[in-house]
Amino acid sequence: MSYLEAKAKYAALGVDTDAAIERLKSVPVALHCWQGDDVRGFDTDPTKPLTGGIQTTGNYPGRARTPEELMADLDLVLKLCPGTKKMNLHASYAIFEDGWADRDALEPKHFKKWVDFCKERGLGCDFNPTFFSHPKANGLTLSHPDPEIRKFWIDHGKACIRISTYLAEELGQPCVMNIWTGDGFKDIPADRMGPRVRYKESIDEILSEPFDFNKVKPCVESKVFGIGVEAYTVGSAEFSLSYAAVNKDRCIPLMDNGHYHPTEVVSDKIPALLAFFPEIALHITRPIRWDSDHVVLLDDETKELCKEIVRCGGLEGSVNMALDYFDASINRISAWTVGFRNVQKALLMALVTPDLTAMQNADNWTEIMVIQEELKTMPFGEIWAEYCRVCGAPVDGEWFATVKKYEDEVLSKRN
Repeated sequence: MSYLEAKAKYAALGVDTDAAIERLKSVPVALHCWQGDDVRGFDTDPTKPLTGGIQTTGNYPGRARTPEELMADLDLVLKLCPGTKKMNLHASYAIFEDGWADRDALEPKHFKKWVDFCKERGLGCDFNPTFFSHPKANGLTLSHPDPEIRKFWIDHGKACIRISTYLAEELGQPCVMNIWTGDGFKDIPADRMGPRVRYKESIDEILSEPFDFNKVKPCVESKVFGIGVEAYTVGSAEFSLSYAAVNKDRCIPLMDNGHYHPTEVVSDKIPALLAFFPEIALHITRPIRWDSDHVVLLDDETKELCKEIVRCGGLEGSVNMALDYFDASINRISAWTVGFRNVQKALLMALVTPDLTAMQNADNWTEIMVIQEELKTMPFGEIWAEYCRVCGAPVDGEWFATVKKYEDEVLSKRN
C-alpha cells in the first residue's frame, strides 16, 4: 500500500496525516547522552563501579570512552532518527581542558564543547546534576545528616543552575534541569521525617540560586525504591509532587515511568498532573519488574503515554519529553535509535488517532471500542515511512545496516 492510499484510509476517519506529520516534525524530544557510555561520564575513574542506585548490565563492545567518541556516536543516532532533538546531559559529562574540577566547582566553561556540538546541529540541551558515583554520594547526598556533605551537594546543585542558564542562553531554548538523588536506606529507618526535612531544605537552597524560570526549568523527580535503598526513598512520589506543587513558580514535577509501583502507569498520571500544573516533564523508559531502564519499545504503555501527551495538549509545550535508559548488553547506537524512533512512532500514532471525546461524552462506549480495535490494523506503517522520508531519515528496514557498518569500522576498534 502506498502513502496516498493509507492517507485516504485515515481521511475516512477524519484524520489529516499530512498535518500530523508536519506537527510532529517540530516537537523536541531529548536524547540522553548516558546510553553511549553506560553512565560513566568524564569526571571520575571509569574503572570504578557506578554507585548511588545506578547500575548497568552487560559488556557489549564499543562503549564510548572520550567526549569525541561519544559525540561521534551521537551524530550517527541523530542521522538515523527523524524529528526534532535536544541533548540531555548529566553534570558528570563535563569536559576538562584546563584542569579537573569537583562537582561543587563545575562551571559553564566545562560544557562549552557541548554547546558547540549543539549549536552546530541546531539542538537545545537539558541538564541533570549528578548526585551519584562520587565519594561523597555514599547512601545520602542532599538529605545527609552531615552539613558539610550536604553543603557540597547543594553547591553542586547551584552550579548546575548556573550551567543550565548558560545552556539555555547560548542555545536559545529552555533547559530542563532535573534534580534526582538515590537518597534512601536499605532497611527500615529509625527516622523517616528527618531526611525529608533536610532534603526539602537542600532543594530550597539550590533553587535560591538566581535563575529565569522561562529559561531554566528545575524539576524534582521521585522514585519508589532503588538498589541499596529498597526500604525507604527520601524523594518519594508524595514528597516530590508536594514539593513541586508548593513551589510552582520555580519548579515542575518530573515523572519517570520506571519510578512507580509496577501496577501504576504514568500515562494515567499525565492528565491528573496537567489539571494542576501548567508544565510537567517526563523521562521515558521501560521498566521490567523494577526501574531497570530497558530500551523503549513500541509497547502498550509507550503508546498510551504518547496518546495522553497529545490528547492533553502536551505538544504545545506543557510536557517536556526526554529519554532515559541505558543498556550495555546490546549495540548502544542501536539501543538509542530503537528507543528514540519508538517514541516518535508512538507520538505519530497518537496524532493520527481520531478524537473520540464526543462519543465518550455521549456514553457511546460500543462505538469507541469498535474504532479503537479497528485502528490497530490501520496502515500506520505507511504514515511512519512518509514521516521518515519527510524528515530525511531512513525508513524501517534501512537503518540497521548503517549501525552494523559503523560497529565493524569504528566500535570494534575501541577495545
